[in-house]
Amino acid sequence: MNWEDRGSEIVLFTPETFRYNVNLDYLARSAKEVMYQIDQGCIFTLIPLAGQASEVPPLVEISGEEEGVLRVRFLGDDASEQKAEMRAAVARYVREWFDLDADLSAFYELARQDALLSKVIDRFSGLRIMGIPNLFEALCWGIIGQQINLTFAYTLKRRLVEMFGRSVEWNGRTFWTFPKPEDIAELALGDLTALQLTGKKSEYLLGVARLMAEGGLTKAQLVEAGDLKAAEKRLVSIRGIGPWTANYVLMRCLRMPAAFPIEDVGLHNAIKHLLGLEKKPTLEDIRRLSLGWTNLEAYATFYLWRSLY
Repeated sequence: MNWEDRGSEIVLFTPETFRYNVNLDYLARSAKEVMYQIDQGCIFTLIPLAGQASEVPPLVEISGEEEGVLRVRFLGDDASEQKAEMRAAVARYVREWFDLDADLSAFYELARQDALLSKVIDRFSGLRIMGIPNLFEALCWGIIGQQINLTFAYTLKRRLVEMFGRSVEWNGRTFWTFPKPEDIAELALGDLTALQLTGKKSEYLLGVARLMAEGGLTKAQLVEAGDLKAAEKRLVSIRGIGPWTANYVLMRCLRMPAAFPIEDVGLHNAIKHLLGLEKKPTLEDIRRLSLGWTNLEAYATFYLWRSLY
């Protein structure tokens, strides 16, 4: 088993190609993040669990100062009452969030021989694709982030979460859950535009929320689609989701290593910077540069993104 229940905490065993501090640095990239808080090298967050009977998700502290393990400690008044099945679900969620079950040996072998990736691989060695296990959250984040800068995207996400999510108070701090599709599906357009979301994005979010609330789109359905192209086709059939958003979701939520948001501006800027180009690369340039990345495009993209900040 890749984790152990040790009573006061659960311990997740990490692969050799994982470095906690590198991933913590990634998670700390924005002070506007609302879904977790970082303090003295520890991550504090609520863990949303599918099918959870209780309205209040478990609050945990995640730490990784000891090489080879992540420690997940339950917090709050009912910490000692967590049932075995809930603890197992938390272990699965954190493993998925931190991408701990992926074998990156092939990626590292490729990257060290690649003219572009070799420029970043040693600097960020141990980095995983820090995921968004919640499909609705991943879709909303992808839609919110369309054609705006990252800082404003974080601001809009915070407004959405603090207006329509649920919260838990602990030790003078407030922790938030992302709104459920059912929470957003019942809203009016004006409820979202009041947050400074555009009318179009508000329509897209409402459409996705209603589709998911009715069972018309689930993570399981996308997994069962069979392959990347089939899952991408399903997503782009939804209003407001184009190839960029679809591949972003397939990369961050569905964990498909061949997902490739090739039109991403950040990817273009990273390549321009690393290669010292006078202007951004064309799509044809990127296709040429990525010829050797087959089935590892998602990891290549994530490492290149990381070089921007």
